[in-house]
Amino acid sequence: MTTTFERLRTILIKDYMFTPDLLVLDAPLEELGIDSLGTAELLFNIEDEFGVTLPPDAVQLTTLGDVVGFIDGLIVAQHKSKIQTDPIADLVLPAV
Repeated sequence: MTTTFERLRTILIKDYMFTPDLLVLDAPLEELGIDSLGTAELLFNIEDEFGVTLPPDAVQLTTLGDVVGFIDGLIVAQHKSKIQTDPIADLVLPAV
C-alpha cells in the first residue's frame, strides 16, 4: 500500500523535478523553492491525485509533513462526510 507521503513525493518528483533525497517530512516548502503560488498549484495537483476537495479557507503549510497531515485530514473528513450522507453506499453484505 502506498502512503500519502509516497504519493506526494511522486507528484513533487514528476511535476517539480525534485530529487528524492530532498523530499523528507520535515523539509520546509520554502527551502524547496515552493512559494505561495507553488503551494496553490501543488494543492490543485493534490486535489486531482487524491480525489479530495479543498476547503475554501486558507491553510498554513510549512513542511512536507504539514502537507501530508493536511491531505490525510481531508481524506478522513470527506470519507466521514460521505458515510454520514449515504450510510448505505459503503455497506457490504455477506456473500450468500
